[in-house]
Amino acid sequence: MSLTASDVPTLSVTLLGAGQEVGRSCCVLQYRGKTIVCDTGVHPAYSGIASLPFIDDLDWSSVDAILITHFHLDHAAALTYITEKTNFRDGKGKVYMTHPTKALHKFMMQDFVRMGSDALFTPMEMSMSLASIIPISVHQLITPCPGVTFTPYHAGHVLGACMFLIDIAGLRILYTGDYSREEDRHLVKAEVPPIRPDVLIVESTYGVQTLDSRPEKELRFTNLVHSIIRRGGHVLMPTFAVGRAQELLLILDEYWKKHPDLHNVPIYYASGLARKSMAVYQTYIHTMNSNIRSRFAKRDNPFVFKSPRGWEKKIADGPPCVVLASPGFMQSGPSRELFELWAPDSRNGLIITGYSVEGTLARDIITEPDEFESVKGGMIPRKISVDYISFSAHVDYSQNSEFIELVKAQHVVLVHGEQTAMGRLRAAMTSRYKERDEDVKIHTPKNLETLNLSFRGERVAKAIGTLADKTPQTGDVLSGLLVAKDYSYTLLDPRDLRDFAGLSTCTVTQRQTISLGVGWELVRWHLEGMYGRVDLGVDKDGVPTMRVMGAIDVKYTKEHELTLEWDSSASNDMLADSTLALITGIDKSPASVKLTTQSHAHGHHQHPHADTDEDQAEMKRIMNVMEFLLAHFGSDEVELHIPESPEGDEPEQGEGDRDPIILIRLDEADAMINLPTLAVTSSNEALRKRVEAVLDMALVTISSLASSFKSVASTITSAEENPAKEKDVDAHLGVGKGIHKEVSMEV
Repeated sequence: MSLTASDVPTLSVTLLGAGQEVGRSCCVLQYRGKTIVCDTGVHPAYSGIASLPFIDDLDWSSVDAILITHFHLDHAAALTYITEKTNFRDGKGKVYMTHPTKALHKFMMQDFVRMGSDALFTPMEMSMSLASIIPISVHQLITPCPGVTFTPYHAGHVLGACMFLIDIAGLRILYTGDYSREEDRHLVKAEVPPIRPDVLIVESTYGVQTLDSRPEKELRFTNLVHSIIRRGGHVLMPTFAVGRAQELLLILDEYWKKHPDLHNVPIYYASGLARKSMAVYQTYIHTMNSNIRSRFAKRDNPFVFKSPRGWEKKIADGPPCVVLASPGFMQSGPSRELFELWAPDSRNGLIITGYSVEGTLARDIITEPDEFESVKGGMIPRKISVDYISFSAHVDYSQNSEFIELVKAQHVVLVHGEQTAMGRLRAAMTSRYKERDEDVKIHTPKNLETLNLSFRGERVAKAIGTLADKTPQTGDVLSGLLVAKDYSYTLLDPRDLRDFAGLSTCTVTQRQTISLGVGWELVRWHLEGMYGRVDLGVDKDGVPTMRVMGAIDVKYTKEHELTLEWDSSASNDMLADSTLALITGIDKSPASVKLTTQSHAHGHHQHPHADTDEDQAEMKRIMNVMEFLLAHFGSDEVELHIPESPEGDEPEQGEGDRDPIILIRLDEADAMINLPTLAVTSSNEALRKRVEAVLDMALVTISSLASSFKSVASTITSAEENPAKEKDVDAHLGVGKGIHKEVSMEV
């Protein structure tokens, strides 16, 4: 069932954040009257209202669902403001995230409020927002509203992170959020959904940059930490409290066990949030990879670390140690405080372990400036060593390009990447597709730049119930009722309608009453002339009835009156209209005048266009076909052969050549038509096909409407079967004419 040009829907993709930037991810999808929002984050480089997405450009009461991919602030921190400070609650929208994400989001938001969010919302508003979140599981099919479903899939990145495969009225969109295709020490890698989407909305954080392999990064990282400790320095690693901190602790814990000289060197958390979130990690071990699950099954809880301990300010002047401090961008908090204390000492070392957003201190310090500005003002000299080893759980170019090609979407929308990196990725992917001559569109919209994507396709209807009992073969025609619900289509046998759709069927019977001044036999004569044949009999009440084309009953209900009755359908209604028009014009027809003015014996006069009796029908059909072929090919090229058999002789087995045939000779080639079977044979393929085409036209032309049309209707009893119920209806039905219409419904 193909879509017409006027029925080609358009998907609108509008980025309220993360359009050619990293931060405040917020993607709005609008299609067929449905609105889905993916992620609602803040920008880490800004504060207050300036950090929010461009929320004023959307009527939030029209949103059907908000889907949060993971708990990081740049993907989830604006949720409370949206649910409590906009008109979101005036609508029927719902908020969804996975169970681990909701548990960690609570801690993240408590810390966000405590650290100062420039009064974007109160703790009470945050609690109200948390209460409205619906937790879901990975691979769970969710229906937030009619016509919309979505399924979360593992995205790697952090605990609970997922990508959403969204289905809106049959259009599939895969929104990845942040994802990683590399299995680390505790998380599974991102999945490739089994269903191909129409649109892929994917992060482009690292552009065309390719990162070191996992073993290389870990070796470089542990060697660097060990070397800083040996020179008597402190190791500072700015990390987000939840996510990469747990992964780095697993790496350090394993390294510490292998090196006894480090057993007395403490590892500190510079975040109370990290310690609280550890309980969530221990709760959701079943969502992690096989390595973690197998250790836990042996009663070896990988998240009970021996070395890490709480953050204490006095460690700044103490012996060598390792400190994981939040926040990761060093804008404020413990990581910024320790950095300012340790920066002037060349023995100390700073290791940036994740992606740093443009405009943050973590990004600026990678360039190793000689000095930097402190939080309180004034310049601080920088002598601390600076190294960048990315353990950021984002895909690099090789992983991202591979994933994009595996997904095989028609349209790819790049988000969550800086303009330069995103442009390079677009150019690289466009070149790869061009080399393979594949038509895949790559889009890089800016914030508030609406991207409109139109789709042509086919609607798919699932055959169920009785229609699904037998597997159809190529070329088979399935007939049934097409049931549409929430943009999905089902093909059903009418008998299965109640069981599978909860609906009932009914039959609408229509009746029209006519007063007409002509005789019953004259009505029959005209009907046979138009339709070829009518079935004559009586209905269940004994009323004389003529059935037209197996669908329309013309009844002689009483003197001066006829009633048309039929089961309403598109085709039957058209037949009824033509029958009514014919009957009402009988008394004005010149043929009626000519027929009734001639002297004739009582009885039925057959119309010259009426179907003949079965005994004569075969010969009439042969002669009509013959006449058509003579008109088409000419009298010299067409011959009719009807073999004669001696009386009493029976044809021997295999004597199919005794059937009547029509022989056509054309351009020294012969074609033979077997009249009983209408099979065409010829040694010349072109002639055979031509004769078959002409024969098809002949059969359509010479066949009456009645012999071409089939319908299912109630049974009438023929007059021959019930002679006692025959009535004399040859009398005139009256003068003048009128119509009365009645519609009845039988359920």
